[in-house]
Amino acid sequence: MSSRKTVVVAGASGFIGTYLRRRFQEDSWTVRTIGRKGTGSSAAAWDDDAGMVRVLNGAALVVNLAGRSVSCRYNRRNKAIIIDSRVATTKALGRAIAQCQEPPSTWLNASTGTIYRDARDRPQSEAGGELGSGFSVDVAKAWEAALEAAATPDTRKIPLRIAIVLGPGGGALTPFANLARLGLGGHMGDGRQQFSWVHVEDLYRSIRFLHARTAITGPVNVASPDVVSNQEMMRLVRRAYGARFGIPTPAWLLRAGAVLIRTETELVLKSRWVQPQKLLDAGFVYSQPELGRALLQIAKGQG
Repeated sequence: MSSRKTVVVAGASGFIGTYLRRRFQEDSWTVRTIGRKGTGSSAAAWDDDAGMVRVLNGAALVVNLAGRSVSCRYNRRNKAIIIDSRVATTKALGRAIAQCQEPPSTWLNASTGTIYRDARDRPQSEAGGELGSGFSVDVAKAWEAALEAAATPDTRKIPLRIAIVLGPGGGALTPFANLARLGLGGHMGDGRQQFSWVHVEDLYRSIRFLHARTAITGPVNVASPDVVSNQEMMRLVRRAYGARFGIPTPAWLLRAGAVLIRTETELVLKSRWVQPQKLLDAGFVYSQPELGRALLQIAKGQG
């Protein structure tokens, strides 16, 4: 008789995965992991099909976070790695779940709120949102298509269109906080691009929420409803980290700097306005709904 409080976290070595593993364990779940060979504690590696079947069989829930960081230059080699690290791992999970005698009832697969277009006119919900174009959107579409194609009739599959994740000890907030401390924490570009975010605790809570509510299907936007402009976001970052002023960074300087630090300006200049309509309609209650308060708590090290 297998435990129905077992979760498999795939791609669990990063900031989000580490946090989820800890929180599931605190809430008395058995946590198994799948990861790259040589990363230490994973119960199975991506190239070990039989091992993955063994890890997944009898689990109640699987959460797949696997994917190479997009904070890099989008050259041909990096593009191939970014797409393959998401699509190949999702396909591998699908193959393994299909072979399970007792497959997980829920499969939550990471996707991204960046799948929507650059939106400054209105929020993008699951039902009314318009998909964008460009490399990041192509990655998200391929990621979600791999999940959709997986033949797992006894497992409910949900792509999580996750906004930028903030939390203590790392994540996407670190570069913004560092800029603020250096006095460079002004708005970026024209500052009017929207900033969609979610606290890592609410990402965890939304995963638990979606697993429990079996009527929810299809893509789910995981974001706080408190979307703010880049200008307002940087003001709140400066307040949280005690920076009295912040020099704005024009778009041309961001483009030059992005080349030097080997990243892409899209990460800060694209307007992301992600509306978590399915979660709101289902009654999800946020523990950290307000960006200002969340940033103050993160800066104080309280999570």
